[in-house]
Amino acid sequence: MDTTLQEDLLPHVAEEIARRPDSTSPPDRTAEGRGADRAAGPPVVIALEVGGTRITAVAMAADGSLLHSGGRPTRTDRGPDAVLETVLDYAGELSRRWSPSAAGIAVPGLLGEATGTSVFAPHLGWRRVPVRRWLAEELEIPVAFGHYARTGALAEARLGAGRARRSFLFVPVGSGVAASIVLDGRPQAGGGGPAGELGHLVIRPGGDPCPCGAAGCLETVASAAAIARRYRLASGEENVTAKQVQTRAAAGDPVAAGVWREAVEALADGLNATFGPAAPERIVVGGALALAGRTYFDALQAELSMRAAFRKAPRVVPSGLGRQSGVLGAALLAQELYRAVRAAPPRRLRQRTPVPTGRFRPARGGR
Repeated sequence: MDTTLQEDLLPHVAEEIARRPDSTSPPDRTAEGRGADRAAGPPVVIALEVGGTRITAVAMAADGSLLHSGGRPTRTDRGPDAVLETVLDYAGELSRRWSPSAAGIAVPGLLGEATGTSVFAPHLGWRRVPVRRWLAEELEIPVAFGHYARTGALAEARLGAGRARRSFLFVPVGSGVAASIVLDGRPQAGGGGPAGELGHLVIRPGGDPCPCGAAGCLETVASAAAIARRYRLASGEENVTAKQVQTRAAAGDPVAAGVWREAVEALADGLNATFGPAAPERIVVGGALALAGRTYFDALQAELSMRAAFRKAPRVVPSGLGRQSGVLGAALLAQELYRAVRAAPPRRLRQRTPVPTGRFRPARGGR
């Protein structure tokens, strides 16, 4: 197992071993018709990525093939509790359908990865939410937990645009902007901290307000959500997407061209200011803008080259996995966790304190 990943998974493994009886077999849940299926045959894992606009999900077989890929709207307008309930309900549906042996979940924001906690996710409205524990209680299986930029970097390193590279930078650009550094094929620890939340770097002081509470953050200009929002404000037209802004910019719409150009310039400024001295050999762009095509990537490459000065600008390439990098990485983490739990020797531990009944706990969402 990858050493970095193994260290990150140790808290998960300890928690899951504590739930197991003194036996080499997983808990028997034959009354629910699931335990026998999980113990026999190749294990299946499920994974979810919670984004600002969409929750994506996969079911993955032991050989890495996808049995299911889907999603549903996040609908953050309903409030943080409703978003969490949607995540748990969706995971429950997948679990009933696929009888998984483990699950993974990737979320944005500041994380306590060792404790499985969403410390602060501005786009979701989550504060101090014990996501991994509640999902594990819902599904009654081991759950791996991580920052979506780091899980996406893992998937790109193993399956996508980073497979042939020892080191690269993964930058998902969608509702927000994040980043994760891969060194020697391994996403580095700390992807859930401030370094991972590249979108909250103040790049345009005094600019638009950001959900994090600051103003002029990178994601208020460079994210796909910002591109659509800024064009709508400038044009007075509603229901315009970032893809439509790109199309209109290419067709000569001056407002769209200005919004698009400013987004590219802002991202180049943020990448150069944060990662320029580290000089990654490759930048892999994921998220919604991974599908933006040559007009986006050529422009971003040119802007980075202008800022490189004496350094060689890194090559900018689209994700090899499109928008699915984060959720596929969460599935890979779930596979790692399942193998770690199965390989760990059984131990007799003190009885765990029973948790309160009911899905949600007091002070749900930490508010």
